[in-house]
Amino acid sequence: MKNLSYAINGVLAVAIIILFILFFTSKKDTVDTPSLKFENDTTATLPIAYVNIDSVLTHYNYAKEASDALIKKTESSRASISQKQKQVAAEQQEFNRKMQNNAFLSQERAEQEYGRIQKLTADLEQMATRLDDELRMEQIKVNNQLADSVRICIKEFNKTANYHMILSNSGLDNVLYAKEKYNITDKVIELLNKRHTSTKN
Repeated sequence: MKNLSYAINGVLAVAIIILFILFFTSKKDTVDTPSLKFENDTTATLPIAYVNIDSVLTHYNYAKEASDALIKKTESSRASISQKQKQVAAEQQEFNRKMQNNAFLSQERAEQEYGRIQKLTADLEQMATRLDDELRMEQIKVNNQLADSVRICIKEFNKTANYHMILSNSGLDNVLYAKEKYNITDKVIELLNKRHTSTKN
């Protein structure tokens, strides 16, 4: 019985020694590990950042130019459609007036005129659909170009910034709260505009 007690005490003593060694070894490791809190280090706490996409769209010169071009194209398309609609409406009114006054020499002539106006209406619908498709494709093209330029810029920027993750934020979509040091939007916009200016030149 004494031997068993000695054996248990011996095992406990070894366990305590092992725990003692582990405790002080881990303490030493934590002491030797450099603190993550450095002054003027943008990655001090976490190596992540975010870019406010709304600000990029507002202040990135290419985004503003592309938006203006799309607005002009949209206005031009609407003006063309509106002009065509007025023309078709005028033709329709003239046809109705002639029908009421029995101005057509024959039923065949009235049917021909009606067919012509129907074709004008169909052409108007096709024109509106075509212009809408063109605008939609142009919007997709611009969005893709914007996304590519931002991605390329951030990749270039991060060669020296060394963030592990860069998030995009629009309103409160992705980042509900973050300290201002995580916001690299202004730096990204500055780089985007420099690249855009050099591309134009």
